[in-house]
This record gives sequence, structure tokens and C-alpha cells, in this order.
Amino acid sequence: MIHARGLTKTFGTVEAVRGIDIDVSAGEIVGFLGPNGAGKTTTLRMLTTLLRPTSGTATVAGHDLFADPMGVRRRIGYVAQGGMIGPITEIGEEMELQARLYGMRRPEARERVADLLAEFELAGLERRTAATLSGGQKRRADIVMGLLHRPGLLFLDEPTTGLDPQSRANLWEHVRRLRDRDGVTVFLTTHYLEEADALCDRVLIIDHGRIVASGTPAELKAAEGAATLDEVFLALTGRALREGAAA
Repeated sequence: MIHARGLTKTFGTVEAVRGIDIDVSAGEIVGFLGPNGAGKTTTLRMLTTLLRPTSGTATVAGHDLFADPMGVRRRIGYVAQGGMIGPITEIGEEMELQARLYGMRRPEARERVADLLAEFELAGLERRTAATLSGGQKRRADIVMGLLHRPGLLFLDEPTTGLDPQSRANLWEHVRRLRDRDGVTVFLTTHYLEEADALCDRVLIIDHGRIVASGTPAELKAAEGAATLDEVFLALTGRALREGAAA
């Protein structure tokens, strides 16, 4: 679903991403980890066509990232960290509009919205605005927005930030079901290392614009002689703060 080689992005004299290779197979849940300023967000924005790479090659969901970005957009879903739904619009209305923008007729759009709301435990909340939802409900509604057009590849940018443990565990179950039942490939970023350990089939760690580790959580822990992914992460990326760094 993702095949990238030598992908780079520079901003003036700053090399944000320095020639990375990424392979993600269909049906995987892959975690993309890195400190602030490591190049994580820049890479995600390139793979989702929001930012044009400086150089390299990439095929995403069967379409060339450079030659056919529109084809990529039709095949992927993207759930941004900042949310997908406006705070004052009724969520059902906004979802139906989104579905129609993907070419669905009104009856099909309404049926698709109703099905997804039921699946994500949001049935009956169609007339609510995002501002009135709990954190877990809002994040599930964001994912519904990313799934309306039935993408084969879903990008999730820090999907559980700010959620309580129950809401996080609930969202993990929804993500697993997307993979296990529907065959959706999931590429997600997270700063919760225990989340990556519990949820991801494989993990990629990026630092200073380069991939510094790749493997299953168990493989990475074994390679570093570590008990947790937190220990692996700190061993590979260091303990220095990156508070002022770019993403």
C-alpha cells in the first residue's frame, strides 16, 4: 500500500526528511514514531499529498505520488490530529456533505453515514455538533469522516491524544476491526509508545529525518534488550528535549 524510496523534503537549507524508504503491505497496522522535529509530520503530509516531496519516488494505494496525486486522494483516508469536523455543524449533516463530495447520491450518502455512525457507536448523535461530543465520540466521528469513501489505506495522525484510557482502548478496538474485518491498512503516528506496542504490527522510528529502526515491537525490544518500546525509543533517539523543533 505504501512503497517509497529516497523520499526527501527540504525547506530552504533545512533538510526535514533525508531520503527515507518506507514499505507498508496491505492489511498492516504500522506505527510511525519519532520525537518532535524528527520529520514525522512532514513525511505524513507528503504521503497524503498535502506536501510535495523535494525528491524520491513513492506509490501510495496503487497510485504514483508525483504523477497521480488525485488518484492517491481517492484511495486514502486521512484523519488529522486537529480534527475533521467543524465545531458548530451537525455531524450527520457534515458527514453527508463529505460523502456527496466523493460522488455519492443523497440516499447512498445517508445510508453510508448511518452505517458508520452505528459501527462507531455514534448512532443517535447525528443532530449533535462536534463541540457537544465527548473526546472519544469526537475522535470516532473524525474517523468516520475519513472512512466515508471506503479507502483501502487510512492515515491517522495521533488519533488518541487527550483521550482517557477507556476511550483509547475503545478506539484501538475499532482500528483493529477495520484491519481484521475490512482489510483496511492503517498508518498512524502516536507519542504513546504503549499504544504502538499494543496496536501495531510493525513500527518505524524516524529521527533527524531518517528511519533509524523498523520492525515488530517484539523485534525492536529484543534488538535493544529493552522491556518496553519507551526504552527502545529513548535508546535510539536520546533523551534531549526537542521542544523548539519543527515537526
